[in-house]
Amino acid sequence: MIAGHYATALIAHQKFPKGTLLFFLAVSQFQDICWFIFHYLGLEPTGPVDVFDATVANMTVSMMYSHHLLPQFIWAVVVFLIGKFLFKSTTIGLVAVAIFVSHVVLDFFSGHGHHLFGANTFAVGLGLYAKNAYLAILIEAVFIVAALIYYFRAEANAGVVRTTKIRGAIIAVFAYGIVFMLSIATVSFRDLFGLPVLNLAFNTTVPTIILTYIGMTAVLYWAVPKVGKV
Repeated sequence: MIAGHYATALIAHQKFPKGTLLFFLAVSQFQDICWFIFHYLGLEPTGPVDVFDATVANMTVSMMYSHHLLPQFIWAVVVFLIGKFLFKSTTIGLVAVAIFVSHVVLDFFSGHGHHLFGANTFAVGLGLYAKNAYLAILIEAVFIVAALIYYFRAEANAGVVRTTKIRGAIIAVFAYGIVFMLSIATVSFRDLFGLPVLNLAFNTTVPTIILTYIGMTAVLYWAVPKVGKV
């Protein structure tokens, strides 16, 4: 799951604004941030290398240190300590852990297959990205719709007013995530558009994913604070 994790950050920020939106957004994608770091350290190499060859179904990465179950206990403590000491609040630390755990739970239903610790250990998660990418995306879409309905309804009950433009920008971030995933669920851009193999600087998979995350985070960071009161 990609876009769906951001929805948990929005709800957490709505309930506990002291934690700041950017912090909750980062925590919601903490495991993926670790994945990017471990990829460049050579611990979790990701394929295909060329993003034009990549699909949801054929992406390969062990994610042993970032996503497998045993390391989650260590990362949960790290997340709690960051939240507690950064904001001087045990509550924010616990909320951060809740968001962190939600990433694990959501990936169980819609994500890559993970293990206890290592490829030869007990499998954790349905692994629907590889087994049934469209079902995985459907699960994420349903979760996002439910989360956003809850989020906007809670805002309305609190007297928060958003323009149609700003509300649309927030929804667009999540819609983009789902549409993009659907567009490469099982067929790569190279196969879909008949793209030639070229050695370009911008078509490496992990940097492309990182830029996507940065773009989605930036739009939410810009749009979410733009509210008024009745």
